[in-house]
Amino acid sequence: VFGLSSVAQVVLGRGDFGQHLSINLGFGIGVTLGIHAAGGISGAHLNAAITITHCILGNLPWRKLPAYLIGQFLGSFTAAATVFGLYYDALYDYTKGNFTVMGPTATASIFSTYPAPYVSLPGAFFTEFTATAMLLLGILVIHDEKNNGALKGTQALLTGILVLGIGLGMGLNTGYAINPSRDLPPRVFTAIAGWGMDVFTAGDHWWWVPLTAPILGSLAGVLIHKLFIDFHNQPIPKSGNEKGQTVVETS
Repeated sequence: VFGLSSVAQVVLGRGDFGQHLSINLGFGIGVTLGIHAAGGISGAHLNAAITITHCILGNLPWRKLPAYLIGQFLGSFTAAATVFGLYYDALYDYTKGNFTVMGPTATASIFSTYPAPYVSLPGAFFTEFTATAMLLLGILVIHDEKNNGALKGTQALLTGILVLGIGLGMGLNTGYAINPSRDLPPRVFTAIAGWGMDVFTAGDHWWWVPLTAPILGSLAGVLIHKLFIDFHNQPIPKSGNEKGQTVVETS
């Protein structure tokens, strides 16, 4: 709701009620509050790519995956419907009742991501892949208690700031979906609500990229963290001799 409504205000306000930074802040605030709301209940799985990654790594049973994905889908779909209702009058005034995906009064991008006209499909895929890898790498670093992890209670805020940083630096090409759960449900909603099936054909059938690239990027982020941080930060096993040696050296 925070993220999509910030996009709606910037687009429908024709730049008089916020800029790109407003959108980045809106999504960062939304992620922070989402983690606080669901962190103690479900671990705050707000991103299908991260949930699937946890299943692949064995951190989450596969039998729980459907429940997590359904919850994410319903939450995102309801958010899109809420923002649509909130800004329906503004949408109608802006488009004169003609909801389009492309063109001077396009509004489908309020709800889901679409690539910039100059970006090739491979370039867009690489953008989403890289941005999601940075997301996972950042999350793992924030929660890495063996390293210089975040102070207890600050993880949600720092994760929101991480999303803000990704939007500030990697949002130009594709709108930084970095989350299948953030992109597909609102796209389905717009298809139902008046934009039609163009939401799936626009951008050279772009819709599948925010579903697949984040999953691969998420796995890449885990691999990078494992190879370059976690493997080099393992606790040193302590034996009796080592403890004795430590006492001697200290003396």
